[in-house]
Amino acid sequence: MLNSHLIRTVVGCALFVALSFVPVRALAAVTIVVNGATVSFDQPPIERGGRVFVPLRGVFERLGATVVYDNGVINATGNGRNVQLKIGSTMATVNGETFTSDVAPFLVGARTLVPLRFISEALGATVNYDGNSQTVSISTGSASSGSTPPPAVALTNLNPQDGGVVQSSKPAVSASFSQAVDPNSVKVTLDDRDVTSATAISPTDLLFTPPYALPATSHTVRVVGASKAGVSFDKSWSFTSGTSTANNYLHNILPTDGSNVGGTFTVSGTALPNSHIHIDAASVAVYGGGVFRMPAGSYNADLTADAYGQFSQVVTITVAGGGDVTVRITASKSASNSATVTLHLKS
Repeated sequence: MLNSHLIRTVVGCALFVALSFVPVRALAAVTIVVNGATVSFDQPPIERGGRVFVPLRGVFERLGATVVYDNGVINATGNGRNVQLKIGSTMATVNGETFTSDVAPFLVGARTLVPLRFISEALGATVNYDGNSQTVSISTGSASSGSTPPPAVALTNLNPQDGGVVQSSKPAVSASFSQAVDPNSVKVTLDDRDVTSATAISPTDLLFTPPYALPATSHTVRVVGASKAGVSFDKSWSFTSGTSTANNYLHNILPTDGSNVGGTFTVSGTALPNSHIHIDAASVAVYGGGVFRMPAGSYNADLTADAYGQFSQVVTITVAGGGDVTVRITASKSASNSATVTLHLKS
């Protein structure tokens, strides 16, 4: 639980950071480290009124939080906590409790800058400053303070399965990450061909369908990137396309492709009886007429179709008004190839 007294103290003290000795200017000389990994900013940290401000995404996502930015309101959820700030406002909400400070987030061009210490501690992190090296070190509760490194990222819920066989020449490919990753760091290749631009990537999942037909042979998917804790990973798996012993299917899928949905909706349909059903969903907030896209939420579930092949699952996901929601449904069963349907929905 967030220490309310700590937050009141931080806010009441005007979110003082020991960096206040730095002149009022961009703090290019200051190094900011999150869980042992140095954070690089295209917009350098800025000091205003004795407080240090840093770009929004650079802090929230490194602290393992999901960020939704809408019409000047910043909502971040992570580590069991919710933080809300508003551009130009000194009011902040942490886990539903309102606080007042003498500083407020502001814009520099198209970039949103937020107070470093307040954001970090509101999300449960510890902030320390080394004046000799001009380094701000931020550690989350999930990071180790000893010599044990942060956990490595693994790929789960592989589709097609590692070593599996599919009939389609354009099979749906997806995987889940064992821990939150930085979506902007992830690169996906298929047989050494970069398919990142055709891939929907969230902090928890990736989804893509090859934009070209694959030959009937073995194929390798490679995924490289970094976790939100700054740990690099390089994972791959292989499958064969073009042959199969039986065909699974997905019929009568709801909601229909292109539908409008809210934060809670039901996915249902029919597959081969007793099939394993895996559902991945990822939502994206869209700004600037589609120019800027930011992950808003993600969801995944596993269930089993009944003896008639019918299945139904309630999906609950954070969405942003006017954004996109991608839902991928995969049906698999022993001695048959998998079937996949991808829905492109609106929120």
